[in-house]
Amino acid sequence: MSGRPAAGDRAPIDVDRQPAGDAARASLTDVLGAYVGLTKPRIIELLLVTTVPAMFLAAGGVPSLRLVLATMVGGCLAAASANVFNCVLDRDIDERMRRTRRRPLPRHAVGPLAATLFGAVLGIAATLALGLWVNWLSAGLALAANAFYIGVYTLWLKRRTAQNIVWGGIAGCFPPLIGWTAVTGHLAWAPFVLFAIVFFWTPPHTWALAFRYREDYAAAEVPMLPVVMAAPAVAARIMIYSVVTVAVSLALWPVAGTGWLYPTVAALTGAALLWESFQLLVRARRGLTDAALKPMRLFHWTNSYLALVFVAAAVDPLLR
Repeated sequence: MSGRPAAGDRAPIDVDRQPAGDAARASLTDVLGAYVGLTKPRIIELLLVTTVPAMFLAAGGVPSLRLVLATMVGGCLAAASANVFNCVLDRDIDERMRRTRRRPLPRHAVGPLAATLFGAVLGIAATLALGLWVNWLSAGLALAANAFYIGVYTLWLKRRTAQNIVWGGIAGCFPPLIGWTAVTGHLAWAPFVLFAIVFFWTPPHTWALAFRYREDYAAAEVPMLPVVMAAPAVAARIMIYSVVTVAVSLALWPVAGTGWLYPTVAALTGAALLWESFQLLVRARRGLTDAALKPMRLFHWTNSYLALVFVAAAVDPLLR
């Protein structure tokens, strides 16, 4: 009989004889994917949502496309650098949490030294990009945000206090300042109101997620508020921060002199945020389990809320 497979039959694939080129491409793809994973792209997206609208508000319309692109590139590099350093410093925590154990460092796809060098290169590139293509004030603000996130939040607050995300969240409030100064070259009251919106929004957003992964944080010995405090008390604090968030968001109306669109969107989305926060509080006071609390409903809405408020701040000047 012939050694060839019969018509319609398939020859078995010898995986051990996979072409070297295919294996190399697969390996390269894995490595590139691991380095991209270190930068936490989804978090970077959220930072851009608060940077670009601040540029539209500062410009009173559409800012220079070149300036927007330069600011986005520099901002992405800066955020990526901070996230890489966070992955390096928190790799022991990530190994113990189900949500994070598949990140590149816990699964040894990238070594700590290589990741540290990668983060440093990104940080230098971010500072130069913002300084040379935008302005040095914006570059300095981005550098300060990274230093705060790495030195104050990651190294000091995260493992020591349940207020970690309250004060550590300040690092995530810098993008509106960076966006504003990219356009104007100076600071003003309006970007600080945007800064405050993100500051008061961060605890409800993060604590809702921490409810969902409370056991993970407890196993990693990270004192997130839902780990160290009863659910009703945490939900009450989420409610308080939500109320303040909405109040601060409405303050942008007189401070920045916006038109009718922004306060309308801020009021409607704020009402929805307060409703979801109140519902979480009601469920928590009924003594429901973590799953029955449905904290991810609030978490997902907080993402939508922030995006809608900032988009409204960007679009509003175009209607005046």
